[in-house]
Amino acid sequence: MKTIEISETATLPTRYGTFRIQAFKEGCREHLALFTDPLPETPLVRVHSECLTGDALGSLKCDCGQQLDAALELIAREGGVLIYHRQEGRNIGLLNKVNAYALQDRGYDTVAANHQLGFAADERTYEIVETILEHFGITTLRLLTNNPKKIESLKGIEIVERVPLIIEPNPHNEAYLRTKKEQMGHLL
Repeated sequence: MKTIEISETATLPTRYGTFRIQAFKEGCREHLALFTDPLPETPLVRVHSECLTGDALGSLKCDCGQQLDAALELIAREGGVLIYHRQEGRNIGLLNKVNAYALQDRGYDTVAANHQLGFAADERTYEIVETILEHFGITTLRLLTNNPKKIESLKGIEIVERVPLIIEPNPHNEAYLRTKKEQMGHLL
């Protein structure tokens, strides 16, 4: 098992509300947890995979930034944890993600672009997520996701409800969302 370094907790006021924040360092990757204090008995949990282009730059090619916004609004209101999972581009990294974008510009869908670059459709793993949840003493939760792989990955946690996170498509991400549903099994 990898050694995980855990930061102190700090207060983080945001446009959604005030959260507590804590970092979890796994090798060279640093993940974040934003959480309400106190946590409800069955918290709302979002495992949000890093997406620099969507989360920080407002890309319309995906639904990531909008999902992050919606998740933080819900968690601020209902109580819970957002785990910011540092696996950019479904864990192919930023450079390869931009190369996948270039292939998408040439007509490849998101899955075919990853395959063209020599990657699986989704290279993410979720071991650190259970470690973070255990740190907070969370054994039962409501999972805010459309991704069945995230549901399946939480083997030691009781998911009492899957809360869908549906974002209205736009002309730039309609094909992307269709591919996620039809080829990756996302519950859209």
